[in-house]
Amino acid sequence: MATTTLDWSQCRRGEHPRKVSGAWVFRGTRVPFRSFENLKTSPIDEVLENFHVTRDQVLTVLDFAAKSTQAVGTVAAG
Repeated sequence: MATTTLDWSQCRRGEHPRKVSGAWVFRGTRVPFRSFENLKTSPIDEVLENFHVTRDQVLTVLDFAAKSTQAVGTVAAG
């Protein structure tokens, strides 16, 4: 299975600061996007409580990732 690399620079909720080892984080936080691997096994409310980000932030990032993955799949299939 191929791994898709997303262009997080296009996500309005993210920033790439030097403060978290260069990882993409939610704008204005130190919470890296990669922490949302937890969404695979945890309810969104639990993730919101543990990571102190807003539902809008999470939904925006998840939507961006889903649309970007679909776009990559469409280009690869075309």
